[in-house]
Amino acid sequence: GTIQNDILKEFMVRNTYIYPPEPSMRIVSDIIAYTSANMPKFNSISISGYHMHEAGATAVQELAFTIADGKEYAKRAMEAGLDIDAFAPRLSFFWGIGMNFFMEIAKMRAARALWHDVMSGLGAQNEKSKMLRTHCQTSGVSLQEQDPYNNVIRTTVEAMAAVLGGTQSLHTNALDEAIALPTDFSARIARNTQLVIQEETGITNVADPLGGSYYIESLTAALVEKAQALLDEVEAAGGMTEYVASGKPKAQIEEAAAAKQASVDKGETVIVGVNKYRLPEEAEIDTLDIDNHKVRQSQIARLEKVRAGRDEFACKAALDTLARGAAQREGNLLALAVEAARHDATLGEISTAMEDAWGRYDTMPKPVRGVYSSAYAEDDRYQQVVAGVKAVERRLGRAPRLMVAKMGQDGHDRGANVIASAFADMGFEVVSGPLFQTPAETRDMALEHDVDAIGASSLAAGHKTLIPELVGLLKDAGRPDIKVIAGGVIPQKDYDFLRDAGVQGIYGPGSNVVECAADVLRLLGHNMPPAGEDLDEAAE
Repeated sequence: GTIQNDILKEFMVRNTYIYPPEPSMRIVSDIIAYTSANMPKFNSISISGYHMHEAGATAVQELAFTIADGKEYAKRAMEAGLDIDAFAPRLSFFWGIGMNFFMEIAKMRAARALWHDVMSGLGAQNEKSKMLRTHCQTSGVSLQEQDPYNNVIRTTVEAMAAVLGGTQSLHTNALDEAIALPTDFSARIARNTQLVIQEETGITNVADPLGGSYYIESLTAALVEKAQALLDEVEAAGGMTEYVASGKPKAQIEEAAAAKQASVDKGETVIVGVNKYRLPEEAEIDTLDIDNHKVRQSQIARLEKVRAGRDEFACKAALDTLARGAAQREGNLLALAVEAARHDATLGEISTAMEDAWGRYDTMPKPVRGVYSSAYAEDDRYQQVVAGVKAVERRLGRAPRLMVAKMGQDGHDRGANVIASAFADMGFEVVSGPLFQTPAETRDMALEHDVDAIGASSLAAGHKTLIPELVGLLKDAGRPDIKVIAGGVIPQKDYDFLRDAGVQGIYGPGSNVVECAADVLRLLGHNMPPAGEDLDEAAE
């Protein structure tokens, strides 16, 4: 088996951390120690570049930060007294594979060279300690809501890049994942994409089939050189834990994401079926519908059954021992957690026991600035929107305020950060809410900041539950005037449901961010000219 538990990338991009960085790193080293002693065939950590890739990282950033994370974990395990060759052969990696075909192949080749050198530098003697074993997943960000059968082609191209780059393991995304959770039909196509490559193409019959190609070798060498320069910068900062704490990698990745989105919006980066070769009308496809209320009640019933049948005294004692071990650095935390689980402690209780000792780590998003304004410096439509924001500002006596909200248990915030950055550049005052808010917490923050609109970002099929609840809470608070808009992975068939619930704007994947801002201005009462009308006509 494999456990991910790559906590440094959580602080950078994925955001499903709970505890502060230092105790979180202790959990990592304790897991490596426990698995190397008790589970020698278990992959003790999956060091992940995938989430950086999905958050917008360049190939160089994904390479450097992921390798630096791996080096940090190895050093922490060694500091805990482990022999590097006792655990390093079971470290594994996880890369995102996008549409830049040859770049992705070269990225995996460069990663193997970089990791070999890092492990040699740390004193590894076993050749297996220096091997980079990896899983890959095709990109979710490259999938599009528009003309979704094109996503089968995208996933196939990305899967071939992963195989040609030398992956040991592969996950292929389903064609409908930019719209909803996969159906059995779409999942079967995704699975069969792998089988066809494996069984019919012959490209799995040779290792590194593109080795020796001038283009691939030069790309690989360039990536190694640029990633090594970034690795040196991380080392000079005191290692990856310190570098992550500085906020630099997160800011660099968010800046790259905003630049990529601006390039797509302007049509410089072509997305077939989205900003070029667009269908006049989209055909509806079948999507999976999840009854969130039913799932929640089912899980509550399971928890109640477990708690009713356990030895409460033994469970409480095991949880107390875990909390003491966390607070006083006694024992191995995974061993203590396993013991608590054997007494039927729930995952939430095990987590809370450590939170009682360490506290909860919260951060507030800080959108990058200037990427959109520089990319659109000469764009007439962008200038129309900026002028519209200023007109609303004159009417209100202040800049229009947009709160960007992430409710529920989804930590992917690329879309939310891009919106926050772009709207701020266009002159909106942007209030970025923290991750994992409840609808009630979002309402409270919106009222505190007296916002004009709330943009709810939804990626985990919670839109039919969380967003209508927020609309209802605003009405109950006497503020139905606050406009609620929604963006993210929302099936078209749910749009009418959301509109009936009071949502006033819905912007799915592929939406042009500048046009989204123009529509928000319209919702705020400003008469924006249609796209394509020139500035002189707009002024009249």
